[in-house]
Amino acid sequence: MTEVSNRFSRLWAWSRNWTLAALALSAAHGFAVLPAEAGANLDAIKQAGVFKVGTEGTYAPFTYHDKDGKLVGFDVEIGEAIAKKLGVKVEFVEGKWDGLIAGLDANRYDAVINEVGITEERKAKFAFSEPYIASRAVLIVKDDNNDIKSFQDLKGKKAAQSLTSNFAKIAQENGAEIVGTEGFDQSIALVTQGRADATINDSLSFFDFKTKQAAAPVKIVAQENDASYSGVLVRKGDDELVAAINQALKDIDADGSYEQIAKKYFGQDVSK
Repeated sequence: MTEVSNRFSRLWAWSRNWTLAALALSAAHGFAVLPAEAGANLDAIKQAGVFKVGTEGTYAPFTYHDKDGKLVGFDVEIGEAIAKKLGVKVEFVEGKWDGLIAGLDANRYDAVINEVGITEERKAKFAFSEPYIASRAVLIVKDDNNDIKSFQDLKGKKAAQSLTSNFAKIAQENGAEIVGTEGFDQSIALVTQGRADATINDSLSFFDFKTKQAAAPVKIVAQENDASYSGVLVRKGDDELVAAINQALKDIDADGSYEQIAKKYFGQDVSK
């Protein structure tokens, strides 16, 4: 037993010394030393014939399951369209939002397509494609309301808002009295019932709502100039993959695929 242990120790020491020597030699000659689990790259994806995408599957209308259990949604169809332009199949790997981005770090998939907002904090650690969707804060009122035409007109009015949301803060900054709600649906209900004069909410949520309830008596009267953008999230260093995804996004815009997908879920182009 001792002899076996000694042999194992000598083998481990030899392997460790050889590895250290190789690393030192590579560094001395300016070669980049890559980890064994290197990030995904375009060649590897094409060779495998599969573009693996991390997504939630519980975030309608972007990524969710329909009544038959099929994974559907705006982001799902964008992922499928990108994969088609790359010449490969798409494989979605579902996970909870809290661990979704960490899964990219762990090489569980090649990219995350899940309405991931492009922020400086995320850009410090990951790479993004060009934006493929934009959202803005919009001011929503009942369709027969002609008194409120701008955010400034909220002064002294009742705004139905989730109390902890950024939208509530915008309403308060413009002098509105906040009527607390639990989310978008309740906010819209209070406006249509006349229990609130307006709500400030996300443009994408409103467009999605109107595709399902076109006759709902509400309208947008104003929107903020600044938009929030989302992009395809990939690991830093996967520059060829980012370039290929960007080209795919340009192609689906040019051939009308993007507009077709956007109109299906939002009733209009939501790229800008």
